[in-house]
Amino acid sequence: MQELVRRVQENSPQPWNKRTGRPKSCGLYRAVEIACMYIRQNATQEFLGDMRGVSQSTVSRIITVLVPIVKAVLAEFVPSLEDAFDMVSGRLCLVDGTITPCWSYADHKELWSRKHGTTGFNTQIVCLLDAIPVYISSPLAGKNHDMAAYEETQVVGIVKKSAGGFGDKGYQGSDLITPRKKTKYWGLSKGDKENNAVISGFRAPVERVIAHFKSWRIFHTDYRRRYSTYRDAFDAGRGLFFFSISWGFE
Repeated sequence: MQELVRRVQENSPQPWNKRTGRPKSCGLYRAVEIACMYIRQNATQEFLGDMRGVSQSTVSRIITVLVPIVKAVLAEFVPSLEDAFDMVSGRLCLVDGTITPCWSYADHKELWSRKHGTTGFNTQIVCLLDAIPVYISSPLAGKNHDMAAYEETQVVGIVKKSAGGFGDKGYQGSDLITPRKKTKYWGLSKGDKENNAVISGFRAPVERVIAHFKSWRIFHTDYRRRYSTYRDAFDAGRGLFFFSISWGFE
């Protein structure tokens, strides 16, 4: 937290505690802590205010001001496309998609995911066989199927730079090795089932990466703030995820 607060302080457009005017209800360290708690737990602002002895409106202002700054100062920890190319070169990779749920915004019907039965954003995740996360894509509308999201994001390029990859049944038709589906008229043979079990075993690490990523509850439970604020919250949470791996402060 000390490293994160230092970065926020150095990159803030103006001092947190000014020499003149009304003093803030809490210092910068506690304010950054509140912003991180919000992303980590996706708790209500009233609850965070009660925990830290400040009002809900104060928590709202802290989140509004600090989340974009946290996003900016941690951007360097988020692997770029070039970083992902280097990490997967000559190695097998694993690909999977996940839904990050949000409220049902009246003007954004494209967020409805028929597969998951909820509104949210589709995010593609790439990792190595040892569960090291390589790339987390920017969020797409929840209506996108995993295969469509795979082709629309940079993930398809990452897989081409690798030695091959594994995906689930949603990626059939791609360059990934995927389980075989049973058809309308034919079931799976014993060999198909055994082959699918082997592929599922290889895919286990990416499921662990997704579980770790979504332990930041902002990605696991409904996002409740305005639609226009989602991208900053997502990028800040993604930055904290990779920052926590690098600095180990979780």
